[in-house]
Amino acid sequence: MKRLEETMRGRLGRECVYVPSCRFALYAALRHWCPPGGRVLMSPVNDDVIFFVVLAAGLRPVQAPLRPSDASIDIDAVPQETWGSLSAVLTTNLYGNPDPAPGLRTRCDAWGIPLLEDAAHAIGSEVGGRPVGAWGDASFFSLSKHVGAKAGGMLAIADPGLRDALGKTCDDLLLPRRTTAELAYAVRPYAEAAVRGLGLRRAAWATMRMLGRLEREEIRMPLRPRELARAIASAPDLAAHDPWVRVDMHDYRLRAGRLRLGRVGRRLDGLDGVLAKCRSGTELLLSTRWAAPAGREAPRSRTPGGVQPLFRVPLLVADRDAAVRALARRGIVVGHLYDPPLDDYAGAAFTDPSPSPAGARWFARHALPVDPLRARATVAALEESGVRPAEAPEGLVPSGG
Repeated sequence: MKRLEETMRGRLGRECVYVPSCRFALYAALRHWCPPGGRVLMSPVNDDVIFFVVLAAGLRPVQAPLRPSDASIDIDAVPQETWGSLSAVLTTNLYGNPDPAPGLRTRCDAWGIPLLEDAAHAIGSEVGGRPVGAWGDASFFSLSKHVGAKAGGMLAIADPGLRDALGKTCDDLLLPRRTTAELAYAVRPYAEAAVRGLGLRRAAWATMRMLGRLEREEIRMPLRPRELARAIASAPDLAAHDPWVRVDMHDYRLRAGRLRLGRVGRRLDGLDGVLAKCRSGTELLLSTRWAAPAGREAPRSRTPGGVQPLFRVPLLVADRDAAVRALARRGIVVGHLYDPPLDDYAGAAFTDPSPSPAGARWFARHALPVDPLRARATVAALEESGVRPAEAPEGLVPSGG
């Protein structure tokens, strides 16, 4: 565990605490920096699990206006009265595209509120000459994404004096390791390889659905508003929100065993090679006609040394659902879709809606998140199917730097 923390410390230049998952790290940080009943500015184009973690911490999500081309927070469109009401700002760095962290850092400092960076998709991205995750009071990384370990996360802390206190907070929240969970983690890669090799993916999904183990049939998980309202009444309480927070990762708060830590470490050792491949695939995808709305230039690199090593490249297509079906016919599965935006999904009962929702809605409807490691096959499938780029949104502000 210490070796993993030292590796990430070397990348970020700040103290790190290994945790079972990014969502667990976020919960621990929210509990440390935000008083119960506080308000957190966040992106409405985000995984619903993150939304439920904010609720579990006893906080009120406040949805930010977004730039339509990359779903980054539009700082200047956030009303002044909103800034004065916040307990924290939470970035998303969606698909690895950085939120405007330098500007958010300045604004948070002016209002005396913490900046928290969700860097789950952005372990190799940079902004303002620093790695994503090196701007906030705290940042959170997923070792399931680029690293590909299917487990593990990291909580990075700006103030080294807080390392022991936050380490204890995490330790107190962890559940005991389970032998069955460790064994399942050990055999999972072999089981997945067998399913792929035998062409049994559809049968596997059908079996999971029949057994009631498929927790989301649609892009968003079921909200279950009555049950959610009861859970919120007991917040802060991670256990009460477990049915929502655990979705897609039931081990999110279990202590890690030696086997799990060993595999995470081996995967982390190979991260630079993965990032290089992601940069290459990202560069190819950004050169296509779907990389920007029709009539607009494709986004330029935001790093001096080249493109960001994106976790997913959000191509902008006219008919997203048709594009998803076209890729599925080639065996390319599209995940990490966040449509509808969280304020439309959850409603005003559970979140403050964005004052300018059009940018988030447009992006969520047209973004096709493509794995850069499958860039060539994806481009071929989209060309063959005649997928058209999305039309530039009228009256919406284009993405800025």
